[in-house]
Formats: sequence, C-alpha cells, structure tokens
Amino acid sequence: MTDLRIGQGYDVHRLSPGCRLILGGVEIPWDQGLQGHSDADVLLHAVMDALLGAAALGDIGTLFPDSDDAFFGISSLELLRRVGHLLEEEEWRVVNIDATLVAQQPKIAAYRDAMRQNIAKALGIHVSRVSVKATTEEHLGFTGDGSGMAAHAVALIEG
Repeated sequence: MTDLRIGQGYDVHRLSPGCRLILGGVEIPWDQGLQGHSDADVLLHAVMDALLGAAALGDIGTLFPDSDDAFFGISSLELLRRVGHLLEEEEWRVVNIDATLVAQQPKIAAYRDAMRQNIAKALGIHVSRVSVKATTEEHLGFTGDGSGMAAHAVALIEG
C-alpha cells in the first residue's frame, strides 16, 4: 500500500533596496530584493518546508539554520536539491507541488515556466508535477504595501 502525505509550507521575507530578487531560482530585475541569510528565495523556502513537513523531517530553519555561516548567501536551489536527496534517502517521492507567491509586484508571468523548471530539475521530477502561481493582496498588509513578499506551498509525497 502506498503511503501518501501532504505538507504545507509558508515563508516571508522583507523587501529591501540593494538586494537581489530571486524567486523560484530565477533572478528577476527589480529595484528591490528580498533580505535573508541565504538568497532569500521565499518561494523555494515555502516549497522546502512543505516537502519537509510532509515527510515529518523538520523545517529549513532546523536543517539550514541562519546561525550557520555555511548557508550565508547560498542558493535556495542548492538547498532544495539537498531536501530532495534527503527525501530520496528516506524513500519518499514527490507527487506534486503547488506554490503561490503573494506579492503586489513584480508580475511573474514571464518567469513562471523557468521557476517550474528549476524546481522540477532540483527535485528530479517532471515539470508537469510543479505549479507556480502568484496573487496580490489588493494593496493590503505588508505584501500589498510592497514591504515584503510571502509564499505558500503544498506538497504531496508518497512512500
């Protein structure tokens, strides 16, 4: 019998001038970027937490703590690859991922396919198993006023 598990991930980062904006492993030209210990890829952080939660393997703060300089500036795609290897070691397979970026700006439609491909490649799954969407909050809250971005993700794994 197949064991199916669902995990949910959520992450938030502050926007700041002088930082790079990397979402789904894609650098997006923008006048602000996300602050964080790693590359602050809020979308991939939510995806990783969803996968780790589904497998009951902790979270990214436990596996890749911001108190460890080894992770300073690291690509979140590299961290996602590590999460994928951990899942494989524990005999889990990713069924699908559904991720949503919450940000007033910038629009990500032109980058969505590259984000999906990056996630799929990092996890060794087909791109058809990865969904990336975006929404605004109609100028409400910290995402609506442009001071930060958030992301939600849901992942289904089987073992």
